[in-house]
Amino acid sequence: MKLGTISIEGKPALVVKKDESALLLSELYASAGVGEAPRTMQDLIEGGSEELARAEQALAKGSATPMELETLDWLAPQTRPSKVLGVAFNNMGIRKAAHVDPGVPNFFLKAPSCLIGHNKPIIMEKHFGETIPELELAAVIGKKCRKIDVSEVPDVVFGYSIINDITSHGMKFGMDSIATTRDPELLRPHHLGWRHTRGEDDRDVYFVYHTRSKATDTFGPMGPWVTTADEVKDPNNLEVKGWLDGEPFAIDSTSSYRFTVEEVIAEASQYFTLEAGDVICFGTSAKGVGKFPHGHRSVNLHELTGTIDIEVEGLGRLSNPIVHDWEE
Repeated sequence: MKLGTISIEGKPALVVKKDESALLLSELYASAGVGEAPRTMQDLIEGGSEELARAEQALAKGSATPMELETLDWLAPQTRPSKVLGVAFNNMGIRKAAHVDPGVPNFFLKAPSCLIGHNKPIIMEKHFGETIPELELAAVIGKKCRKIDVSEVPDVVFGYSIINDITSHGMKFGMDSIATTRDPELLRPHHLGWRHTRGEDDRDVYFVYHTRSKATDTFGPMGPWVTTADEVKDPNNLEVKGWLDGEPFAIDSTSSYRFTVEEVIAEASQYFTLEAGDVICFGTSAKGVGKFPHGHRSVNLHELTGTIDIEVEGLGRLSNPIVHDWEE
């Protein structure tokens, strides 16, 4: 089942995909006589397997007025997760350039406020500098969990979606990074063990804080759908494609992940309590195509305009126009 969230008169409303249309879940519940429909995706997720079963029953037995997908005011399907967790360098094609592989996923957080829906604009400001799209699979957690094993992960995933992990390299290295030279008495092995050094006198220590560069408003396009986990046979073998104004710039697969979906979620749960509704992004798809030899890294949203489209096999198509706020 594919579930989404739209805005009707300023309020979120749940929809379900049927054929090439969207149906209001509230109308389906009412016509099927299965009780009151959940108002938000969070309500549906927290309702657990019983609520999901009711939604399936409503879709099977109920009726609702079909709505054309492109006429809808889309929100991110999960509008208010407690956190959006990302993984850096989880594509093996990129990670091979790492000086030292730490052997675990590199986590960062995106602010839930950066999430936007299908067809909503990605807004660039002049001082953002080079900014790139990142085509990613996302999972929505279905139940609260902590310190789970890889084998337990399928039981805690509600569904999967598409996310565009917009990243400003201009802000990352211009505003969110700082370098220091450590005094010898303060230098520790872990300060340098993750990189190549230039000699015994190299005491430079680098810090990068993924905050503005990852979590600025509109830097999290997501959707249009959350596809329930039962419809995704193998999340680690899904084709991922990206287009700029209809021209392909990346074709890859989630099979390129350094760490699988299950490994990422299990590792995250060792440090963070994962709450129902949390969103986890698993890393970008990087193989370039055509005039974009470096894939998403060849697409600078600060210089280019048009529409970014992302497809993940079986999950739908996410589209978002690029808007430069300094241009009329």
